[in-house]
Amino acid sequence: MSGESKSRGPLFNVLIVVGGLIFGFGLGFSHMARPEVVLNFLQFEDFGLLFVMGGAAVVTGVTFAVASRSSGRAPLTGKAYTRRLKSFDRNVLIGGGIFGVGWGLSGICPGAAYASLGIGNYPILFAIGGMFAGAYAQGLWRKHSVSDRPVSSEAD
Repeated sequence: MSGESKSRGPLFNVLIVVGGLIFGFGLGFSHMARPEVVLNFLQFEDFGLLFVMGGAAVVTGVTFAVASRSSGRAPLTGKAYTRRLKSFDRNVLIGGGIFGVGWGLSGICPGAAYASLGIGNYPILFAIGGMFAGAYAQGLWRKHSVSDRPVSSEAD
């Protein structure tokens, strides 16, 4: 067991599942788990998704602002709040483009794909299978590309 998972409280996994259930219920309730609604948004025909995402961003932003000021520690892990910066590089740009094309073709993003199963959209399993296959292929590609690089004698 890793050191990180040892520091988590006993209710950590339960809270994660409850949060996921609330998220999934919200996606289903707002009809954002239906690919045709997402595709209508991407074709500028229905802007409901914009309001759902905006509402979620506001609630999340306020929650993090209040939580980080009140205790300075994450409630589930007890770790200090810190900024996690990811450089904007070629991999982020290409990966984001591939993700966007997949989202546009399938009409569904990963979170909504799982919620879509809950409303009976079983053909979405093909998209979920594609997400797993794509992630696996990327892992193989990264492993192959890293193993082809010469080992540097310099310390990082």
